[in-house]
Amino acid sequence: MLALFQRKRPPSPEVVPATPSKGLTRPEPAASLLATPRRQKLLEHIWQRTSLSRKQFAALYRAPLERYAELVQQFPASESHHHAYLGGMLDHGLEIVAFALKLRQSHLLPAGATPEDQAAQAEAWTAATAYAALLHDIGKIAVDLHVEYEDGSVWHPWHGPLRHPYRFRYRDDREYRLHGAATGLLYHQLLDAGILDWLSGYPALWAPLLYVLAGQYEHAGVLGELVVQADRASVAQELGGDPSRAMAAPKHALQRKLIDGLRYLLKEELKLNQPQASDGWLTQDALWLVSKTVSDKLRAHLLSQGIDGIPSNNTAVFNVLQDHGMLQSTPDGKAIWRATVSSEGGWSHSFTLLRMSPALIWQPDERPEPFAGTVMVETTSEADATEQPAIGMDEVAGNITTDAGSTSDVAGQPPLKPASTDSALHQPTEETTADAMDELLSLFEETAQESSGEREQPVQDGSGGAMSSAEPPTNAVVNSLKNVSEIPDCAEPSGEHFIAWLRHGIQSRRLIINDAKALVHTVADTVYLVSPGLFQRYAQEYPGISALAKQDKVQDWQWIQKRFEKLQLHRKQASGLNIWTCEVTGPRKSRRLHGYLLEEPAHIFDTVPPNNPYLSLK
Repeated sequence: MLALFQRKRPPSPEVVPATPSKGLTRPEPAASLLATPRRQKLLEHIWQRTSLSRKQFAALYRAPLERYAELVQQFPASESHHHAYLGGMLDHGLEIVAFALKLRQSHLLPAGATPEDQAAQAEAWTAATAYAALLHDIGKIAVDLHVEYEDGSVWHPWHGPLRHPYRFRYRDDREYRLHGAATGLLYHQLLDAGILDWLSGYPALWAPLLYVLAGQYEHAGVLGELVVQADRASVAQELGGDPSRAMAAPKHALQRKLIDGLRYLLKEELKLNQPQASDGWLTQDALWLVSKTVSDKLRAHLLSQGIDGIPSNNTAVFNVLQDHGMLQSTPDGKAIWRATVSSEGGWSHSFTLLRMSPALIWQPDERPEPFAGTVMVETTSEADATEQPAIGMDEVAGNITTDAGSTSDVAGQPPLKPASTDSALHQPTEETTADAMDELLSLFEETAQESSGEREQPVQDGSGGAMSSAEPPTNAVVNSLKNVSEIPDCAEPSGEHFIAWLRHGIQSRRLIINDAKALVHTVADTVYLVSPGLFQRYAQEYPGISALAKQDKVQDWQWIQKRFEKLQLHRKQASGLNIWTCEVTGPRKSRRLHGYLLEEPAHIFDTVPPNNPYLSLK
């Protein structure tokens, strides 16, 4: 391996300086393309995920990354999906490498090898993970794009880096997924013979790497899964995680997604202009929405579309809406207004509200009639005197969200496909990126805090008595679960609906398994459900549970947890306790998870995956 660091990289073809004509883009050298603060931050994080000196890093990582930059130039990563802006492919390539290397730290590879062999192969597996991630979309520039020079001559990526001003467009006849097979045309331009010689010396690594480069991730084992998970993380973040932490995501794309979500909610779910039990009020000049209700339902709607990375708290959602200009800020620049709503009948209440322009939601001829009462904004001094945290307004909005109809509507909402985004090719700004990558990568460093406080709680039946811990599930229950699993969304939340949601989520890959951030694992040849994290995720997707939970005087996730326990599908300890502890052992540290073991994995899986080697029952 040391011989690689002595090899001198041949000089890159010199870019011919020229003043491009209108509609043409001038090619840039790698040093210029990688010089932005955002990309420099990404390169620094990539280096930190290796154990190499700067000189070694330059040979094994920096050189392929520079070749990648020179090859993809200012191409977007997609036409109208993720990273659909000039330079998006380069950004996506750097992001996915950073994500993949962070994920790689949670795996001892090759699995099943002796510690000595794993240590000897560690750097090769780390480098292969980076290369597989970097190259996963490179085929797009060969089969998805038509690129030509000013004189009309066509450029193909196997010609080498662009040397003259160029223009490009997406092919109308491009075939989805063909780019995975096209990777083989180009990977030799990024990985030189020395690197390939080195990696080919590790048979356990070489085969999965070749499968990844051929686009056959299903045969690539852990290496393929690392790339898939890293790609999913980068895409989810760019499509609308938390823009206050995201790396200059193209704002118009997320704005379209949020607007479409709000329009859907106002048409199908939210109650408007009611004299009392209302989710919002439309006046002549503004749309006022109850902050917590709308944030909860908007987050649930986006989750129902299979979009990962949705902000998990209301403050982050408010930041998203405000950053994208969808909210009208208070005089002191805040997203939350405090106002008193009064109806003609004399009813009056103070709320924390979001203020929006009605033109964002409706065309002039579609706008509903305005509220007959009044919405009076409280002065700053009045608001300060009684101000509560925005996400703590459950008690204020309680009269609005506790009706059973609202609960049923949310639970019965059919799964939606991700909305398309109309995306122009604009370069993202450099705002708010100083700490963004730290936040981005820290998503994979968080421990399972949601499960650290899990304790055994008695489960009460409807009559108030404790349920028997020995009673097995009846055949009727089991049969009902099999039937309901074919219908992802029932009329209302229940234990059966939770199992159906879980099964459907895993089958559709909205819920990942056996991953560092997964809430579902396979342990002891059955299914392990992380608690309360999995129940919290369900409650986020179905905020109508809050009304039912309030009736039982429990938290939202506890309500569905109790319904799950009543099904008696889980295995109990000899002591009668429901909760099992698992120890998660990683390369540098260990931690503990708490959760449920299912008696029969067939409730969730048709074919049970292998046990997670990093989890063991305590």
